[in-house]
Amino acid sequence: MMKFEGIYTPVVTPHTADYAIDTDRFAAAIDLLIDAGVAGLIIAGTTGEYYAQSFDERVSLMRTANDVINKRVPLIIGTGAIRTEDSVAYAEAAVKAGADALLVTTPPYAYPTGREIALHAMAIERAASLPVMLYNYPGRMSVNMDEETLDRLGRNPNFCAIKESSGDPNRLHMLAREYPNIQLSCGMDDQALEFFAWGARSWVCAGSNFAPEAHIALYKACALEGNFDKGRRIMSAMLPLMRVLEQGGKFVQCIKYGLTLRGIDAGPPRKPLQPLNKDEKRALAEVVNTMNTTIEQIEAETLKTGDARGVAAPVSVIGQREKRA
Repeated sequence: MMKFEGIYTPVVTPHTADYAIDTDRFAAAIDLLIDAGVAGLIIAGTTGEYYAQSFDERVSLMRTANDVINKRVPLIIGTGAIRTEDSVAYAEAAVKAGADALLVTTPPYAYPTGREIALHAMAIERAASLPVMLYNYPGRMSVNMDEETLDRLGRNPNFCAIKESSGDPNRLHMLAREYPNIQLSCGMDDQALEFFAWGARSWVCAGSNFAPEAHIALYKACALEGNFDKGRRIMSAMLPLMRVLEQGGKFVQCIKYGLTLRGIDAGPPRKPLQPLNKDEKRALAEVVNTMNTTIEQIEAETLKTGDARGVAAPVSVIGQREKRA
């Protein structure tokens, strides 16, 4: 069974001004994330705008990602689609592209039952025979992966993790208590502290595209050091960013502009989404700078004093890295 531990980044898809995929900047983004210390990369997640890409584009990105990653970290590939047949085709392509695992979500719009979701996921797993991280996101898909879904899928060890993005604390408790055989992964950024308190060992977070150091700092404090006092301070510093990302329905645009602030121009989102305006860009930049400064201070203080358990804090890596074209 594959172990999911650490920060997993659903990578953005950089575009040129005419909305073509910019493979050079895609590769640069991957290198930045691996250098920063993320545990794995997800291609064809929501943040990667898979829904706005053709089949050939998605397959090409899988192959490019595998070539650039070159086994440095695990590669997880999303299979999201409305039709089961399409998701199966993406899973088969992912195997050929060198994927280490799959991300399997509920088909959108169709509104399937728990049994139908399970049959959909089983068909994908049979086509690939790879570890699977399930993706429960009712805000986009309209339905939850309910107990019937989880009971059916939990019998197969390949269904080894779930990214929980419902935002419902009761589901978090249910998953931790009733399904210990399915690894719990945080998929709701403003509840990361709660996920770690309930035993999650991984966090799939779009914001790590441009702020991997901050997300890794929170993961280390909570999951590795067990220092939730420090974790609360880091989380408090991150919450203003999370609020900005969620406001106004411009999540993907914010993530892409955040990467641009790191020196890798991620370009515009594909239509119908529109880029941020000047005021939105300024607000995001200010929030990111404040967050980074605050977390640097927290890390420096902990490094100087150590925590109550005598665990030395990791050296801060929040500062901006050398910009890349």
